[in-house]
Amino acid sequence: MADWGPVIIATVLFVLLTPGLLFQLPAKGRVVEFANMQTSSASIFVHSVIFFGLVTIFLIAIGIHIPTG
Repeated sequence: MADWGPVIIATVLFVLLTPGLLFQLPAKGRVVEFANMQTSSASIFVHSVIFFGLVTIFLIAIGIHIPTG
């Protein structure tokens, strides 16, 4: 039996938290900018920390599993 929970959660969060796609935190001129498609090193770091925290919460603390087969 394969567990597709981690794959789906990580893929969805990666798409949603790509800096500049939906939002960018911190932005170059303001705290948050939406859909600007530009990024900075600080923004990449902040989005990576948010991604790691959410993946940890969803996969370890809550334990989301999507079994197949």
